[in-house]
Formats: sequence, C-alpha cells, structure tokens
Amino acid sequence: MFKKIMKGRKPSKSDPNDQSLYGFPQRNPIANVVVNHSSRAGPGLPSPNSGSPASVVATPPPMFSIEPLPLFRDVPVSERQNLFLRKLQVCCFQLDFNDSMKSVREKEIKRQTLLELVDFIQSGSAKITENCQEEMIKMISINIFRCLPPASHENTGQEVVDPEEDDPYLEPSWPHLQLVYELLLRYVVSSDTDTKIAKRYIDHSFVLKLLDLFDSEDPREREYLKTILHRIYGKFMVHRPFIRKAINNIFYRFIYETERHSGIGELLEILGSIINGFALPMKEEHKLFLVRALLPLHKPKPVAMYHQQLSYCITQFVEKDYKLADTVIRGLLKYWPLTNCQKEVLFLGELEEVLEATQGAEFQRCMVPLFRQIARCLNSSHFQVWE
Repeated sequence: MFKKIMKGRKPSKSDPNDQSLYGFPQRNPIANVVVNHSSRAGPGLPSPNSGSPASVVATPPPMFSIEPLPLFRDVPVSERQNLFLRKLQVCCFQLDFNDSMKSVREKEIKRQTLLELVDFIQSGSAKITENCQEEMIKMISINIFRCLPPASHENTGQEVVDPEEDDPYLEPSWPHLQLVYELLLRYVVSSDTDTKIAKRYIDHSFVLKLLDLFDSEDPREREYLKTILHRIYGKFMVHRPFIRKAINNIFYRFIYETERHSGIGELLEILGSIINGFALPMKEEHKLFLVRALLPLHKPKPVAMYHQQLSYCITQFVEKDYKLADTVIRGLLKYWPLTNCQKEVLFLGELEEVLEATQGAEFQRCMVPLFRQIARCLNSSHFQVWE
C-alpha cells in the first residue's frame, strides 16, 4: 500500500523547478549573457541515492558567473546597438552587497559594464535606438527601484535626529547604484535624447517611483535624485504640473501624518529653483501651494532639518510678488513655536529676511500682530530669542 502511494505521489508545490508555482513561466533576466555553470551534474553522472527508485532528490540551483563582454571599440559600429543591449542584460543581474566577499568577480564585471554604458551615452558616439532606450530604463528601474531599509528611528522608536549629529546610513550597493544613477542623468541631459520618445519610458509612474526614493537615508542617493528630478522637470515640460502635485502630496503626508521623511530638504531645493522661474503675474495654483504646503511645513518638530531650504522658498515668493508678504508673515505667526526656543530663533531669522523684501503697505496690514509677537520674544527667558 505504501509503495502505491509513493508511486502515485504528485510533485511537491514547493519544488523550485516547478514553473507553475509562480503562475507564469520563469524568464531568465540575463538571457544571451555568457554564463558558466559550475554545480550542474554532467550527463551520465549518478545522483545520490540513485539506486532507490522511490527517492526524490531536489537539485540545488546552479551556481553561475557572468563573463565580460567585448568593449564597444572592439566591435564594428553596426554591432554596437546589439552589444549595448547585451551589456544592459548583464547589469540587470542583482548581487548581494551585504556580503563583501560574495560574487566579487561578478560585481567587478557589472561595475565595469556600467562604466562602459555611462561612457557610451556620455560620448554621444552613436544615437541609441528606441528599443535600446526602453531596455535601458528597464535596467535602471530594476536596480534603483527597491524597498528602502527601515529608517534608524523606525528600529529604535526614537525621535528623528538631525543627520548632521548622527552618522548617516550608507547604501552598501552604492558602487553600482551610483553608476546607474549617473547613466540615468547622462541620458536625461543628453542633447541626443528626444523627449517625445523618452517620455514614453520616463513617464508618471517612473517619476513617482523616483520621488519615493527621496526617503532614502543615504545623502549621496538623495543628491543624485535631486539633480535628476530637477533635470527631468526642466526637460520634460509635460511632467511639470504632475511633479509639483506629487511633491505637494509628499509634503501633506509629512505634515499631517508622519512628520518623518529624509528628503524634504532636497525637494525644497528643487522647488526653490522652480519658484525662482515662476512668471508674473503668479498663478493662483502657486499661491495656494504657498499657503497649503510651504507655510504649514513650519509646523513639524524636525523643521530645523530643512528650515534653510524652506526659508529660501518662502523668501523667493515674497521677492517675486511683494503683495504676498502679509500672507507669509501671518502664516509665520500662525505656526510660531510656543515652547521650542531653538525653533523661535529660526523663525526670527526667517522673519528678518521676509521683512527686508516687504513694502510699507503690506507691513502695515500685519504690523499689530507682528509687534505683539516680538514683544513676547523680548520677554523670553532664552537669551538668543530676546537678543
């Protein structure tokens, strides 16, 4: 009876070789790439326990190593587009950077391949085809769009600390990640990049995922993201309203829900440049952004982490349109800190910059509540505030 059961036994659902387990055929992410298999048994070699017909042995996944591809200069011009695609496939392969001793050779091959791709795009020696552009954005997406590790405050439950007072988290895969970001940047700024074609791949979904990455704790990654998003905003006019709205939504979530986000300062730096380019008369949409997003950013506890960039944005609005001074000063008074003297010092510094750009008529409108607040500051027990 036991033998009959064993003969009729169905294969296990957890069999790693069973493609139906995933609901779709498994695709090889590095197809057409030379791969050396080192642990697959050769033909005719007996497997362990092969003498027992009832025993089923799970075959371990094969070990593999990526072989380097030829350099672009070593192949004819007619074959470079195909070689470009093959190099992209090599870079789609994910490696474990948590273990520095693991896959050392493969990591170096991928790093060199990424360097070659960056040089190829930067040199402009050949205009890449639309298919190559699509595959390149896919490769970039595979590498940069990932689940970010939990922030340090999420592990400890502590308040968010000033990044200048604590060692920042550094992404272990940065030697590769930096080159992927550099490739994306070179593609966006290249004069050979046709925005009509590129916007099919750098679409709203791609931009949203880029914005999600601004919460990375690695300052090097946020710096690249800031530069790339700013360039996308400048080059892809069709995306501009969407980018502004998406940044608004990040601010709203930060102000009213989480009060935790690593990239508020970098997003405000981008907005500072955008505000500087606003045409006059200023659109109502931009004024609403000032009232509903920028001024409420004074409210969260970690405002000191991004106050310099926020103050610049606020001052830019007043310098662009002096009539907004009354709105800005009343907004500052609305969010004025009651018990935090360090925040009061920041607010007083910002108020000084706003007043320098304020004209007489606007000053008279907010003069009474403003001097009431200054009188309270003069009675403060904190020496920096009353000074």
